[in-house]
Amino acid sequence: MSRILLIDDDVSLREVAAFMLTAAGHEVIAAGDGEEGLACLHDDPDLVVTDIQMPGIDGMEVLRRIKEDEAGTAPPVIVLTAFGTVEQAVEAMKLGAFTYLLKPFARDELLLTVEQALHTGQLERDNQRLRGLLKDRSAVKGLVYASAPMNRLMDTLKRAAASDGTVLVTGESGTGKELVARACHDMSPRWDRAFVPVNCGAIPGELMESELFGHAKGAFTGAGRESTGRIRAADGGTLFLDEIAELPLALQPKLLRVLESKTVDPVGETRSVDVDFRLVCATNRDLEAEVQAGNFREDLYYRLNVLQLEIPPLRDRAGDVALLWSHFTRLHGGADLASDPDLMAELDRRTWRGNVRELKNINQRMVLMRTADTLRLTDLPPDRTDGLAAAGKPDETDPVRPDGLPLTDLPAGGFSLVDMEKEIIRQALALNNGNRSQTAVYLGIPRHVLVYRLEKYDLN
Repeated sequence: MSRILLIDDDVSLREVAAFMLTAAGHEVIAAGDGEEGLACLHDDPDLVVTDIQMPGIDGMEVLRRIKEDEAGTAPPVIVLTAFGTVEQAVEAMKLGAFTYLLKPFARDELLLTVEQALHTGQLERDNQRLRGLLKDRSAVKGLVYASAPMNRLMDTLKRAAASDGTVLVTGESGTGKELVARACHDMSPRWDRAFVPVNCGAIPGELMESELFGHAKGAFTGAGRESTGRIRAADGGTLFLDEIAELPLALQPKLLRVLESKTVDPVGETRSVDVDFRLVCATNRDLEAEVQAGNFREDLYYRLNVLQLEIPPLRDRAGDVALLWSHFTRLHGGADLASDPDLMAELDRRTWRGNVRELKNINQRMVLMRTADTLRLTDLPPDRTDGLAAAGKPDETDPVRPDGLPLTDLPAGGFSLVDMEKEIIRQALALNNGNRSQTAVYLGIPRHVLVYRLEKYDLN
């Protein structure tokens, strides 16, 4: 049902036309003059039908006021005119009216003209919506860059997005892998369908299968209702598996089968369900090394690594720090804030081990805690690498621990990295009184990864 605003000072004609339109299934808002009709525009009609000759504000002025809408949401207008004022009707069309109807008009003539105008108005609204969506796609949200490495990445991204191949996004933690994955979706032919992100490191291993593949009602204890799963939620769109290296080894062949057969087998179901989705994965780990270590299936690795997008770290993006800093300052509500030259020089000097995420967090902290209209070097938190240097930074040739302190007393004949990992986990458990959750936090890994290591090394 469409909403039609009918403006005419002739009570008889207005009532007859309103009856015809209402009988045809439309909602009619009736107005007796131009002033009343303009007030009714707040009801957002889909179409305006107005007489030209009216006392006070006439139909031509109503048309002008409607066409002054700069937002592009003005409804189409049909003007009603007597035989002697056809010239005015032609002038109205030059001002943007859809068409005109001569009085008196037949029922079928009115309804056909109204349907044509409504159809045209709907097409214009659809085109406006699509133009807005295309504009959003042309500006990749959140990706701010000017450096040569990022321009090369974006060139590769545009080519990858145009295809339907599986994409593997790699890069250090904090470089913006999810933003690149979303850009790959937004620039692809699937841009108007669902983008479904899944963090493989945040879902416990025992729940991952039903989360991804779905389950039937009663498939296991607690399955009180059917679940479609994340893969089917991405049907027609893009499935983004972040931290793909954390996907449990037992589920990797099942994901491989989904990719090869384009079907999914929900837990507890005996039938396969067809799915059509584009897969984008991300990791900050070396998957080839994980394959060599037996933690990741080789066949799945090759299936995922069809198109690879490697995001450069922030330290290799010369010139992007200043752009990102300005972007984050506006984003965090400091559009009117300035940054002094000493601050910008220090930002460029830093190596940003946490990459864009670290820069964003520091910016947000400084914007929120500011005491003046200028962000200054004295407000910048100290660089963590400076503390290492003050404590005595080891030579570049010396092996170092993740916290930057040197490893000492390494045996000349070599040692077992597996035994070292096992001993570190054993000591961390003892330090946290056997509490697995606290131990996982202490080691900086997801809990289910720790549980997997405990079973692997028989430390239960």
